[in-house]
Amino acid sequence: MSKKLFQRTPILDGNDVDAKREEIRSYFHTTLDCYEQLFETLRNDEAYYVKPITLRHPLIFYLGHTATFFVNKLILAGLITERINPKMESMFAVGVDEMSWDDLDTTHYDWPAVEEVRAYRRTMRRIVDELISKTPLSLPIGWDSPWWTIVMGVEHERIHLETSSVLIRQHALQYVQSHPDWQPCRKTGTAPDNQLITVPAGTIQIGKNKADSTYGWDNEYGHHTADIPTFQASRHLVSNQEFLAFVEANGYGSEDHWEEEGRGWLRHTRAQYPTFWIKRDNEWHFRLMTEEISMPWDWPVEVNYHEAKAFCNWKAKTSGLPVRLPTEDEWYRLYDVANLSEVPHASPAVGNIHLDYYASSCPVTEFPQGEFFDIVGNVWQWTETPTYPFEGFEVHPHYDDFTTPTFDDRHNLIKGGSWISCGNESLRSSRYAFRRHFFQHAGFRYVVTDAPAFQPSSHYETDKLLSEYAEFHYGDTYFDVPNFPATLAKLAIAAMGNKPARKALDLGCASGRSTFELAKHFDHVTGVDFSARFINQGVQLAQQGVLRYTLTDEGELVFYKERSLASLGLDDVKHKVEFFQGDACNLKPILTGYDLILAANLIDRLYDPAKFLANVHSRINQGGLLMIASPYTWLEEHTKREAWVGGFKRDGESFTTLDGLKAILGNHFKLIQGPQEVPFVIRETKRKFQHTLSEVTIWEKFA
Repeated sequence: MSKKLFQRTPILDGNDVDAKREEIRSYFHTTLDCYEQLFETLRNDEAYYVKPITLRHPLIFYLGHTATFFVNKLILAGLITERINPKMESMFAVGVDEMSWDDLDTTHYDWPAVEEVRAYRRTMRRIVDELISKTPLSLPIGWDSPWWTIVMGVEHERIHLETSSVLIRQHALQYVQSHPDWQPCRKTGTAPDNQLITVPAGTIQIGKNKADSTYGWDNEYGHHTADIPTFQASRHLVSNQEFLAFVEANGYGSEDHWEEEGRGWLRHTRAQYPTFWIKRDNEWHFRLMTEEISMPWDWPVEVNYHEAKAFCNWKAKTSGLPVRLPTEDEWYRLYDVANLSEVPHASPAVGNIHLDYYASSCPVTEFPQGEFFDIVGNVWQWTETPTYPFEGFEVHPHYDDFTTPTFDDRHNLIKGGSWISCGNESLRSSRYAFRRHFFQHAGFRYVVTDAPAFQPSSHYETDKLLSEYAEFHYGDTYFDVPNFPATLAKLAIAAMGNKPARKALDLGCASGRSTFELAKHFDHVTGVDFSARFINQGVQLAQQGVLRYTLTDEGELVFYKERSLASLGLDDVKHKVEFFQGDACNLKPILTGYDLILAANLIDRLYDPAKFLANVHSRINQGGLLMIASPYTWLEEHTKREAWVGGFKRDGESFTTLDGLKAILGNHFKLIQGPQEVPFVIRETKRKFQHTLSEVTIWEKFA
């Protein structure tokens, strides 16, 4: 890369608004420039459409994804109101986080041409640049500021700068080419003998608060404190040379050193050595991003968690020492004893990070940090710690599924950053986690300690609201009031009679019970909700068949519950459902052609219910049904007073929500059933319940 430092993540406070506006504008454009330059390492257009690995989308997706992320989030934030290209914004919206190493994505996508995606990016650039010029700015920029979402888009692009570089590194050499601004390190020498350094006991405190002056992802906020006993840690990252001893000891040929999950990965892949190693004519070579070189034995080995863990188990057995990977807490202790601080804004980093030096890793002896080397930089370092929420964790409303899907005990934290980790990724507070079989520019160091690895619970079913809705949808009956989502589905199915029952849309599906119930009658049912956290409950049931959650009895006392699709008689319909995150007032174009749309307890929670009601006919087939259920609890915290559909005086007379529904829907629908009162009960604690009546109306679309 150029010797000019790649701009650091902005400090989001200060006194000079104009200077901060220009700093963020520069941060936006330099990030996009670097990202687009990375794709210049692809040799031709074909390289964009051939998957580097079967578990990921082709690179054309990643060229488009970060641009559509801006548009989708800016619409969610209300900063823009019109889409650039709805088809692209749907196609490029969601990446792949495969559940397992054999979870092949065989979906066919009609990807657009490379130039179409580049044109889309140019349009997005212009729109965001204009927003940066015109959006009112007050400092500091906090979690609730519209500018937070702009910075979010830039930091998201920097994440994919790194993940895309990994995919390019996994591409066949015929599809990549050298680039003058992406030149690797050319230094190599004798690998060091790795020594153990004693780390004294100490206390670590981690977690950002909302007054922090730099951008952060949701899992960085909250607080966590731990007392760390004395331990020893390897001075260097494990080098290719040190790892070779494990390979030559038949480490990949014997399952004895591998954990159960690692054995499954090993059997499936039949790996014999690290994925970036190449053995040809009895000589070892090493794959960089755009070329192969002779093996640099003094560079860090790059492996997944399973390989790193197996090495540690092997070393423990052969040395007789309690060797393992460090925990996240122990990594922070290493950071503190090395007296490290954040990457400086005006001078090069003290490690191989933030593209300050090379477009590759480098010798493990090049960057001393206290008594150690490479506590930060060179390659990410695997830890024993599955990602988990700190105390006080909250999701950001504009990206509520950034972290929560990883609270599953299957994503381990990586720490320290790599040579290409930029922006937020380079901060001490950053917390990134990947599935254990995943490849990143990641290696490891090891620790020696008798202390067990801290294993926090990473499931998020203890959230009070999520737990209440899990019980509302799948739990017990209270006060003899039938299950509300199931009752609505029965009413809808009865109203359908002999009408076609191909597709149904459960809009505002929350935890998804109605989605499953409708699938008893319809060929295919889509559940859509604004909150990815709610949808995850439906997804978990569809994939695993079981949902576990806690319910509050009183104070801190909780009750543990488990529900299964099988026990509810819904296991045989799960293949007919799918769940998506979406905004009912701005649905994606692909959500159309339905024989039934159910909107349950939704309209009085929308920011623009009239917009939804005026356009919903375009998504329903002629003769299809729209079912609306609502208690009409209009609150200004959800819907501005001027956007209410009813519940006010008009011309001196009461104007109800039903009056409003008739006025808006009357152009395309006729009311065929209702209004009918349907009760529901939500359990808050063992002795506190909400008992509510929802008014149900069913409308038939006419020509």
